[in-house]
Amino acid sequence: MSISTTQKNSKRGSEQKPEADCSPARPAPRDRIVSKACDLFRQHGIRGIGVDAIAEAAETNKMTLYRHFGSKDDLICETLKFTSQKAAAFWEELETAHPGDAMAQLHGWVKARAQCLTDEPYGCDLANAAVELKEQGHPAHIVIENFKTAQHQRLVLLCGQAGVAQSELLADTLSMLLEGARVSRLAIGTDGPSAHFVRACEATIASFGNAR
Repeated sequence: MSISTTQKNSKRGSEQKPEADCSPARPAPRDRIVSKACDLFRQHGIRGIGVDAIAEAAETNKMTLYRHFGSKDDLICETLKFTSQKAAAFWEELETAHPGDAMAQLHGWVKARAQCLTDEPYGCDLANAAVELKEQGHPAHIVIENFKTAQHQRLVLLCGQAGVAQSELLADTLSMLLEGARVSRLAIGTDGPSAHFVRACEATIASFGNAR
């Protein structure tokens, strides 16, 4: 092989484009901050973790954190909104799973909430925040109230669509069973009253159906 041929082959090799990086794009700093804050607040409590630890976990710095969020309270509100948005998608999934069958959706709600009890070792993020943030006027309380109210209204509507005459009372009862099961699971463990959450809800739904 001549020197000129070798040089041409070497040149063609050098002109080859590098292989595309197929690794997933790294989330933006703001998204990383919110995600890590959710995790840390859930594990340690809102008051138990500071912005320095959040920034470090998000692989950024405190200056960047405050550039996106004016204060820790702003970040708290954003994490609660983030959690709320994920929970709101649940209703669409419920309708997709049982199209046109409100009673099946209601029983699906019970089973899904029971699964949440298993998947939430630290309890409900918003309920925990409501307990921990005791001071009046904290902006997070509005986020929590709006979310809980919207969730309850959806449950009332579903109970009504399922043909339950006292739809609001049934929704209230199911909501209290859920919140009580969450507290019981945290306080006593999986072998306590929360283990009977599904049976309690199903019996309640049946009793309201029999009362029509």
